[in-house]
Formats: sequence, structure tokens, C-alpha cells
Amino acid sequence: MHNAFWAFLVSRSKTSKLSNSYSTMNISKSGYRVFSANSTTACTELAKKITERLGVELGKSVVYQESNRETRVDVKESVRGQNIFIIQTIPRDVNTAIMELLVMAYALKTNCAENIIGVIPYFPYSKQCKMRKRGSIVCKLLASMLAKAGLTHIITMDLHQKEIQGFFSFPVDNLRASPFLLQYIQDEIPDYRNAIIVAKSPSAAKRAQSYAERLRLGLAVMHGEAQCSESDMADGRHSPPPLSSGRTTSGHPGLELPYTGRHQAAFPGIELPMMMAKEKPPITVVGDVGGRIAIIVDDIIDDVEDFVAAAEILKERGAYKIYIMATHGLLSAEAPRLIEESAIDEVVVTNTVPHEVQKLQCPKIKTVDVSMILAEAIRRIHNGESMAYLFRNITVDD
Repeated sequence: MHNAFWAFLVSRSKTSKLSNSYSTMNISKSGYRVFSANSTTACTELAKKITERLGVELGKSVVYQESNRETRVDVKESVRGQNIFIIQTIPRDVNTAIMELLVMAYALKTNCAENIIGVIPYFPYSKQCKMRKRGSIVCKLLASMLAKAGLTHIITMDLHQKEIQGFFSFPVDNLRASPFLLQYIQDEIPDYRNAIIVAKSPSAAKRAQSYAERLRLGLAVMHGEAQCSESDMADGRHSPPPLSSGRTTSGHPGLELPYTGRHQAAFPGIELPMMMAKEKPPITVVGDVGGRIAIIVDDIIDDVEDFVAAAEILKERGAYKIYIMATHGLLSAEAPRLIEESAIDEVVVTNTVPHEVQKLQCPKIKTVDVSMILAEAIRRIHNGESMAYLFRNITVDD
């Protein structure tokens, strides 16, 4: 009996030591890794800058396209029990970038990563965040896809609409690039005190007002831009079908209405008032820009026709220099050539989107590095620290 009791204690002691050793092993190996989900070299530049600031190495993985254009991801190191940050900048091939992010997130989830945080400085499809006619809210679909793939958190920057955060079932940190752009204005624009902040449309007035108040400058708003391409004039014209000139009309299957010789509603008792069509006035500038430096601010600069037209109007009104400040420089299609040939003096964007090719085509394009705030966000999330420091003095309208 005595020997059996001591044997039991010895076996419990060995089990306890093994358990403690296993727990210690898990604790020592817990940490975080930073991966890039891009398959092109140009798109990994931001990821390299972030890891340099963090003092860590970029995670070992291979992302590539097979001959049939399928996306394949191979993670080359263990991620079990770790916080994983996936940095994905969005190049021109948006859909491929999304698939790379989804496949990598799912691969990390399959390999037992503790948390998977997506660092997506420019969130794609953010302009498709409202219902238009018979379209769809694609941004909501993308949010659901990311959650299903395994993401548990997202770090992004200057969402096109702040309400997009409500599309996600997990936390979203929407950082701001305005401190970096404001610093650029103060350091790089000579005589910026003689500048005026311009909103190229009434919808951008809140952002422009925020810049103007922080720089203690005046504000101008442009109104009367080109008519929106979306028109409701033809849509629904034959729904329901027009009434015929016969003795009876059918407004609804099984419902016969007597013909009275005058226009009738499709359904008896329903008379809908006709909505008056919008007619935008000629482009006007509310505010004095004569003899000033005009600084147009926006969140995205993609197709630049509107910016070029705005610059021409500002020049006519007496502005002697024109700058454009935007967070995301997509600069699609012929944007570099149009900027180079326009009255715009300089376009300043951040490196949330790779645009090195566009800079070679147009020396007017300048870049502001925002890797510092992204690296700090990663560090704080991993350490469980408050993110409030990154949002100090940020208001709802910013």
C-alpha cells in the first residue's frame, strides 16, 4: 500500500512537470508575425517599411499566381498560437489582391493562428457602399468574405464613408492620414499662410473645414460640377406597360379598368407626384481665392478629370498655385498625363497605394509616408494597449 502511494505521487509529479513545461513552451513561443499578402515587389514596399519600424522580419511566405490564374499561398513558418498581421496594399489589379488576402487569411486560420489582423490601408470597393438602383452594396459583401476567411480585426485608413465600419462583425480601426498631410502643408508649401482650403464639391466640405480650422486658414467650396452620369430618366419608363388606346386597359393582371380618354394611373386610386429633375448651376466658387494658394483636399484621387476642371476654374478666379492633397492615390488610366498637362502644381498622396510608376510619368506627384502610424497601431494591438493615442484630437467629421 505504501509503495503504491509513493508511485502514484511520483507519476503525478512527472505529469505536472510535463504540463508546466508544455505551458512554458506555449508562452515562450507566443508572439506576432507580420506577413505581406502581395505577389508583386512594388506592393511589398509598405510592408518592409512597417517591419523595419517594428524591428521584426517580414514573415516567410510565398504568394503567386498559377498558370490558370488561380492564387496560391504557401506559409513557410509556424504561426500556431500567434497574432498574425497581414499587410495588403491594393494595386491596380484589385480583384487579385482581394483573393490573395482571402486565401492567405484562410491559410493562417487553418494553421491555428490565434488572431488574424488585416492591415489594409486602402479598403477596396469602398465607393460601392450605397445601394444604387438595382445594384448591390459590394463593400458589405467584401466585409462578410473577410470575416468568413478568418480575419478577426482590421486596420485601415480614411474609409470613403465612416459608416463602412458597421459592415463588419469584428473591430475596425480607421486611422487618419490628415496629421501627415497637414505636416506636409506646413513644411513643404512656401507661404502656406496665404493659402485657402478648397472643397471641390459640397460633399467634401466637412473634410476641407477640418483642414482649414487646424491650419487657421480660409475655406472655399466649389459648387455646380458636371451632371452625375447616373440618370433615372429612362429607368422604369415602361414599368408597368403604358396604357393602350382600346376600350379597356389592364393595369394589373385580372383587373380591367374602363377607358376614359385621359391619362390614368396604373393602379386605381394611386397618383404619384412627379419628382422634378435636378439642374445644376454653372460651376461657382463660394469664397475668395484671388491671389491665394488653393489647396484641394479629398480622400481619394482616381480619375482626375474633376480635379483638372476644378483647377482650371480656380486659376480663372485668380489662384496662383494649386495643390491637391489626398490620402489614397489610385491615379488610374491617364491620370499622370492629365495632371502633367493641367494647371495643377502638385499632387500629394500617401503610400497606402503603390504608385511608383505614376510618379515616373508625372514629377508633380509627391508621396507622404504613413508607415509610422500603421506600425504603431500593430504594436499597440499586439500589446493590448489603448488606441486612443492615435486618435487624439480627431473629431467625428475628420
